[in-house]
Amino acid sequence: MPELPEVEAIKLQLGKFLKGHKIVSVEVKNRKTFQGDEKNIIGGKIVGTRRFGKVSVIDLDNNYSILTHVKLTGQYIYRGPNLKNPKSLSPKVTGGVPGPHTLVIFDLDRGGKLYYNDVRRFGWIRVVKTNEVVTEPFIKKLGPEPFKDLTLEKFREILGKSGRPVKIVLMDQEKMGGVGNIYANDALWLAKVNPKTPAKSIEPEKAKELYNAVIEVLKQGIKYGGASELAFVTPDGTEGNYQSHTLAYGHEGEPCERCHKGTFKKYFLSGRGTYVCPVCQK
Repeated sequence: MPELPEVEAIKLQLGKFLKGHKIVSVEVKNRKTFQGDEKNIIGGKIVGTRRFGKVSVIDLDNNYSILTHVKLTGQYIYRGPNLKNPKSLSPKVTGGVPGPHTLVIFDLDRGGKLYYNDVRRFGWIRVVKTNEVVTEPFIKKLGPEPFKDLTLEKFREILGKSGRPVKIVLMDQEKMGGVGNIYANDALWLAKVNPKTPAKSIEPEKAKELYNAVIEVLKQGIKYGGASELAFVTPDGTEGNYQSHTLAYGHEGEPCERCHKGTFKKYFLSGRGTYVCPVCQK
């Protein structure tokens, strides 16, 4: 599932491509995916984009906003005058656009199109009043987010209140927003912390190392445009590249590049693939 860097990439590109466009019409091919009345956004001019954890927001000048959680396989693809000479679509855009997995089509002025594809159909698009975005239940429950209000002091407080494995705490969106499986694995390796360690047993100095590691791997994820391990693509239809730069995630059976003694092992923790160097992360 796309995490903070992937959704940040979506937000940035949507902001670049959509700002100034007016929504002319909306074709909804799957009502389960699209929640709300599309009439409320027709005629609205796009003024900007935002992100809350793993949710992206498109704001309009008519006081309505479009919220989206792409979940496992959701994809936004833009084609129009604000994307000159687009590259070929990634093969991850199954069926192309428009195609059999295109669930919503936003017709924009000046010949622009915004397609929403979703093979698994787990994602959602929701139309709400702009002043109600922050009170949406999903957003309201989000914990503090890296780069915003997740300070070191708050991070230590979150860890200190939980006896659950630290990896599970890092991924709990109600504890902190945006961190998922890929970046939790990499941050724990970078900080030399075992994923199964009870969060509240982590000493203050080690918590600082882990906090810095979380920030660092998220920065790298943003730098490389996110990870396109599964279905993630950016709205220009291309892939991110963080999957080529992961530190621990996906490295099962490979030697640890830091200690050169351990070999990465994989096991499942709360159903999520977990990668650990048994030498570095005791």
